[in-house]
Amino acid sequence: MSIKNDTWITHMAAHGGIAPFEPHLIRRQGDRPVLSYGLSSYGYDIRLSPVEFRIFRHIPGTVIDPKNFNSDNLESVALHEDANGQFFILPAHSYGLGVALERLEIPANITTICIGKSTYARAGIIANVTPAEAGWRGHLTLEFSNSSSADCRIYANEGVVQLLFFEGEPCAVSYETRQGKYQDQPEQIVVSRI
Repeated sequence: MSIKNDTWITHMAAHGGIAPFEPHLIRRQGDRPVLSYGLSSYGYDIRLSPVEFRIFRHIPGTVIDPKNFNSDNLESVALHEDANGQFFILPAHSYGLGVALERLEIPANITTICIGKSTYARAGIIANVTPAEAGWRGHLTLEFSNSSSADCRIYANEGVVQLLFFEGEPCAVSYETRQGKYQDQPEQIVVSRI
């Protein structure tokens, strides 16, 4: 197994693997600094879509069951904007779901791991490690936990997690061939399914 570099990621993106694709690491938009997104040496920082963000809320008498998910436990969060950019607020000690701006199409011999960015980690935000298996395509649903005792901004249209691409021997059955339940996710949050 080997991790793929910027040359490979650029080639993969040119064949529809990442769209939209930014071939450089972007740290500024005009005069405004941003949380970096785009191509790095051995990864790609994807952005959080401004389309939607939801947080889990406790509703007395309900239990979150991944086998029978009750979307009533999810509350939509407003998109805010100021001189620093567009953002959602993730309350202290809460858990939220967002969606990637970029659409991915993972080759059949690659598995992608989604990891948190250090800037958010230092603010108490933990991004769950999520795989995108060989043959998967769509917009990733992203999961965030605010482990701090303060509310935190999660910026839309800016880097939010990094993707690492690992090449292995070709698998016998890819996510596409087994018709995985999260295939072709749209640019909206997709909750647990069985």
